[in-house]
Amino acid sequence: MSATDLATRPERTTPSPRTVEQPSPARWLGRVVAWVVIAFFVVFFVLPMVWLLLAPTKDGRQLLLDNPFSFGGFEQLASNWDQLMAFQNGIVWTWLGNATLYSGVALILTLLVSIPAGYALAMVDFRFRRTLLMVTLIVMLIPNTALVLPTFLELSAVKLVGTPLSVILPFSFYPFGVYLTYIYFSTAVSRDLLNAARIDGASEFRVFAQVAMPLATPVIALVGFFSLVGNWNNYFLPFVMVPGKKSPIQVGLAELLSNVPLFNPTSAASVTIDLPVLALATILSVAPVLIIFLFSQRFLVSGLTAGGTKE
Repeated sequence: MSATDLATRPERTTPSPRTVEQPSPARWLGRVVAWVVIAFFVVFFVLPMVWLLLAPTKDGRQLLLDNPFSFGGFEQLASNWDQLMAFQNGIVWTWLGNATLYSGVALILTLLVSIPAGYALAMVDFRFRRTLLMVTLIVMLIPNTALVLPTFLELSAVKLVGTPLSVILPFSFYPFGVYLTYIYFSTAVSRDLLNAARIDGASEFRVFAQVAMPLATPVIALVGFFSLVGNWNNYFLPFVMVPGKKSPIQVGLAELLSNVPLFNPTSAASVTIDLPVLALATILSVAPVLIIFLFSQRFLVSGLTAGGTKE
């Protein structure tokens, strides 16, 4: 190596040791607040669920006197199950079947109406489009319980009260699904892609069915899940429309509750229900929706995040 190269070569500098940045007091305070919030939600949401899962393994005395989070036993769980199945000759299965029928048929009708309606509002420029969208938003703000009385009067006029249609038809009216689909098609689906299909000679129905619908799988899953959960947990409308053996599981739980002496001391029912049996019925009513959520959460997450950016 020549002297010229040595003169022009940059000198090596030894790297200084890295300094560990100490968290500022504000950052420490933020972490503390975050952990406090997490602890609050764990206490408020998780602990009641744990208690509910353990309650059917105990008898009534153990549930009130023992450790709330202790495990009772499988024998007592089987005994509580037998008591629940013996109530009115296993009517709990009838309630579950009714809830499945009402929610399932309403879900199909909701998707058949909400998805095309949202697509039309987003992609088609027609007269009174903005007015129809505003009406959809206004109806979303009206509480469902406020609509039960006029809905009852309408269905009573056409003699549908007491039939499954008196629950299925109102369940199928889902303006939130229309608006959610409208937002998705407006923001997450490329208009250029749809126009390219039209240029290739595809009809409007074919563009919707073969191009837009496959792209809308996340929002279809989201609308379907929200509709199913809302209909499955709806109490007031089925209570008014279909009393008795045509009731779904949520109304049935209220009947079980009325036979618990602790909640209804004046009850003269010949069959009494213990609290662990009621807890078991509650778990049974939640299980179908929970199973559906576990199998569809991938589509639900993608549906929640879709539409976050405009094209």
